[in-house]
Amino acid sequence: MGGWYWIGVCVGLGAAAGVLLSGIAGGARATLALAGVLALAAGAGLGLAVESWQPGGWGDVVAGLLGGLAGALGAAQVVRGALRRGGTRGGTATLVAGAALVVAALAWVPVVGYLEALALPVLAARLRRRAPERYAGLRTLAK
Repeated sequence: MGGWYWIGVCVGLGAAAGVLLSGIAGGARATLALAGVLALAAGAGLGLAVESWQPGGWGDVVAGLLGGLAGALGAAQVVRGALRRGGTRGGTATLVAGAALVVAALAWVPVVGYLEALALPVLAARLRRRAPERYAGLRTLAK
């Protein structure tokens, strides 16, 4: 396979790392930000590992970075929504970890790693747009 294949694998594996770390982090903004930074580091590490093993050069590292960021951003919205709607932290983390395994497995299919990195942020933006607005409601009467 050519370098393009290994770059796609790095993108997909980085996205899987981002999904996994966001699932473990939970719904708090600070922990999700930390998960995003760790996903960048994990993606870079995966990119360096693949780069030392197969051709691809620095493209593997950059692809791993971007994949980790895309995975963390995409999964963070899903995790926050699940926890906001009453999901437990452990259950949500388990389900998201399973999804991360699926993302990692699909990363080995040619071109799918690229599609994962594009689809995860689009999913997050779509979920964010569909989320109901927060308003005071009856809390204004409690004053």
